[in-house]
Amino acid sequence: MESSAAAEALIPRFKLDKLLNQDQGGRRITLLGSIDSRPALLTFERAAFPTSPETIQFFHSTLTNVTNLGANDIYAWYLASTRSPESSEVSAAPDLKLNLIFPCKESHIKKYSPQTVRMVIETPAIYTQYVRPYMQLKREEGRLNWVFNIIEGRTEQEDVILRDSKNPGHDDEGFLLLPDMNWDRKTMSSLRLLGLVERRDIWSLRDLKKGHVEWLRRVRTKILDAVTGVYPGVEKDMLKLYMHYQPTYYHFHIHVISTRLEPNSTQAVGKAFGLENIISQLETMAGGPEAGLADVELTYGIGEASELWTEVFAPLKVEQEKSG
Repeated sequence: MESSAAAEALIPRFKLDKLLNQDQGGRRITLLGSIDSRPALLTFERAAFPTSPETIQFFHSTLTNVTNLGANDIYAWYLASTRSPESSEVSAAPDLKLNLIFPCKESHIKKYSPQTVRMVIETPAIYTQYVRPYMQLKREEGRLNWVFNIIEGRTEQEDVILRDSKNPGHDDEGFLLLPDMNWDRKTMSSLRLLGLVERRDIWSLRDLKKGHVEWLRRVRTKILDAVTGVYPGVEKDMLKLYMHYQPTYYHFHIHVISTRLEPNSTQAVGKAFGLENIISQLETMAGGPEAGLADVELTYGIGEASELWTEVFAPLKVEQEKSG
């Protein structure tokens, strides 16, 4: 590769043998082939999206074949294709996944804006005095309408993979499993599913108690059985199950993803808590059935634009610094 021209001339001479790998949720593929009868690897990775207002506007205008995958309350998600800027030719297959929030609120804008993440320590006292009332307030603002629409059978029923409501003697143990809105429903390396419990007394992992261990084990088993039954080639040890803290919404849910999905901020330390680890922690916790995660200290990350930071942890930090 002595010059740019020589290097550029290699790409047209590449002859494909097979697809070797697909990762980053399908956004990068590696091909095995040859150039002039010598083995070669060629990786395709989607370039970063444009950022100038003019280019973004033009890019938006190239969208076509927009197909809705689902809609619930203020959320909708789609697949779409893009036209070549030089012609009217449309991509043969959808090459974009779109998520729409409409009408969006100030809280959504803050969530998706760039911001510094702060690691905070939430003691049982801080949780009880500040965070639990914050959760209550958010639940009362109607942010769970889309969750209740699913649970009560008003929307997305055609997407439900498993509805488990028949547990004799355990009427409060029902749950549903369905595709996550962030999954395109076809790229198995980026598989994302969501387990929603029907009961409404568990808002987050903070509400989990020692007495919930057997229920959590049953939910885990049923989720793994359902996923491996619906998606051929997926085995139980190829799945991660976890919860977020803080979660985006305060109704207990479990995220199910492929182990092939490359980790991002939603799976990072200080955000994702593995279901199996939570079960183990509860099981070995001292005390009776009522002992639980409301009694432990949790460290996690929150954005500086979040209300939990501006209204709770930032003021607490100022007080701590003043007191020395």
